Amino acid sequence: MRSLLKKLSRRLAFILVPFIGSVLIRLIYWTTRRSFHPPVNIPQERCIIGFWHGDLLMQPFSYRHWRKDSKIAVMISDHFDGELLAKTMKYFGLETVRGSSRKGAARALLHAIKKVRDGYDLGLTPDGPKGPRFSVSEGIIAIAQKTGCPIILQNCVPDRYWQLGSWDRFVIPKPFCHIDFYCCEPIKVTDMSMEDAKKLIHDKLMEKSII
Repeated sequence: MRSLLKKLSRRLAFILVPFIGSVLIRLIYWTTRRSFHPPVNIPQERCIIGFWHGDLLMQPFSYRHWRKDSKIAVMISDHFDGELLAKTMKYFGLETVRGSSRKGAARALLHAIKKVRDGYDLGLTPDGPKGPRFSVSEGIIAIAQKTGCPIILQNCVPDRYWQLGSWDRFVIPKPFCHIDFYCCEPIKVTDMSMEDAKKLIHDKLMEKSII
C-alpha cells in the first residue's frame, strides 16, 4: 500500500509540479525589470551554454534573448528532481539530455555530443547535479573539445532575491526586482589543458556570481 501511494504521489508530482513551476517562473520574470548584456560576437556555430546550478532558474530567458530561433538541449541528471526539472523545461521549449558527471556519465556525454552534432546548442551546469558549489566538472570541457564548439557562460544577477539553504544556494529573484543578464564572449577551449580550461570557466563565471 505504501509503495502504491508513493507511485501515485510521484505521478501526481510529475503532472502538477512542472506546470505550476513554469507558471511561477514566468510570473516572476514578467514582473521584473531587466537589463541584458549579450555577447557582442554571437557564434554562427553551435554553442555550449554554461551556468551555475544555483543560478539556473531564469537562464532560459537569457538564452532566448540572444539566441532566438536555435534549438537547445539541457543536460539534466537522472533522478526524481531531475525528472521534474526536465518536464518543467519542456514548457520553455527546451529538450533534455539525461545523465550527469556522477550518474550515467558516459551515456550522457555521448548523447550530448550527438545532440550538438544534430544542430543543437547544449546547456549544462558545471557544478551540477550535486556540487560542490562553484566547482567545474570535466564534462563541459570534454564536450566542447570533442565538438569544437565555443562555450558561452551566463549569469543572472537580481538586485533582490531569496537564497535557499541547499548545497547550491539556489537563487530565486523576488517579484518586481531588477535582473541583469550577463553572457561572456565565446570561449574556445579546444587546445587548452583540462585544468587550464576548468580554471578559465570558473573564473569567468565567478566574475558575476552571487556568493
